[in-house]
Amino acid sequence: MAANATPGLQIRATKQCISASHDISKLSNISFGFGSKRKSCKDFRSPSYISHTKPIHSFKSAPIKFERMVTKAMSGANEQVPVSGLPIDLRGKRAFIAGIADDNGYGWAIAKSLAAAGAEILVGTWVPALNIFETSLRRGKFDESRVLPDGSLMEIAKVYPLDAVFDCPEDVPEDVKTNKRYAGSSKWTVTEVAESVKQDFGTIDILVHSLANGPEVIKPLSETSRKGYLAAISASSYSFISLLKHFLPIMNPGGATISLTYIASERIIPGYGGGMSSAKAALESDTKVLAFEAGRKHKIRVNTISAGPLGSRAAKAIGFIDMMINYSLENAPLQKELYAEEVGNTAAFLASPLASAITGATVYVDNGLNAMAVGVDSPAFAGLDIPKDNKS
Repeated sequence: MAANATPGLQIRATKQCISASHDISKLSNISFGFGSKRKSCKDFRSPSYISHTKPIHSFKSAPIKFERMVTKAMSGANEQVPVSGLPIDLRGKRAFIAGIADDNGYGWAIAKSLAAAGAEILVGTWVPALNIFETSLRRGKFDESRVLPDGSLMEIAKVYPLDAVFDCPEDVPEDVKTNKRYAGSSKWTVTEVAESVKQDFGTIDILVHSLANGPEVIKPLSETSRKGYLAAISASSYSFISLLKHFLPIMNPGGATISLTYIASERIIPGYGGGMSSAKAALESDTKVLAFEAGRKHKIRVNTISAGPLGSRAAKAIGFIDMMINYSLENAPLQKELYAEEVGNTAAFLASPLASAITGATVYVDNGLNAMAVGVDSPAFAGLDIPKDNKS
């Protein structure tokens, strides 16, 4: 594995192009992660623990210009640069990420953060996209995106064909079996993939569900057909239940599962239809129930990340993703772009021992947009003195 030579993943907050006209000291890098042993108080003096090397000396309430603040997964391999913080060490752990078909979505970002922490990466790719994905990977088209913080390339141990809508071969209808997009692939139902992973690797420690599909997503809910609604539920929420059900027997105790949800589960997002809002609500509810069941029976943690809008290829199929990104920039407490690696780093945290007491949770990674009850860019608030990021 590419990341095995590193002591772990350092989650470091880095500043890029931050300017201000007032007296404020520069914040130090903040790192955190995980060690494999308990430490005494004296160990907190070492660079393996969280520390602020430069305190904030003064602060004046002038506007600050934040052009970009992004959390980077930093490898600790370079001994020339002292790195503070507890490394997230996932060496010896194996992750299966279901739903990666390109290099610009949240699934890919999660895989990179897990790899940077030392985990071995297995991928499940939708069968019709498998050939393009594997070809692009083999020809080096993803090499730039595969670069990890230490300069090495993320290695994917194996790519499995997967269609999580079908639990077993008996569920696959004839028209799908004979579809040319599925030609040449075999053993791609959930039970078959779980069995293949067991035969190839024995066990896994981390299961990531990065799957969603709503064939009628552009339709209002009231105009969605029963078939379209159930298809959204099947592909976007029940698929997680199925994956967990069939992978649990090969998951090591203390492992973790992570899925991806969206604020439309609890707030009205016009245009996000076709039953997709219902599917995300079901996913979040299932997260709680499965956390209890998997925790009691298998000592596995179950969490979901409610991620903000990202201009990925899959999201662009909805048709208004750019509008949602702009809305978030104008209305979220943190007026900055959301980066995929921020979601990836959150997943690495949730999969690691530092989150050993966190399960059944919906973790928001959306610049705080979930906290807002109104859109502050509305003309109705034009007369109010609403704080804004100084972009001038």
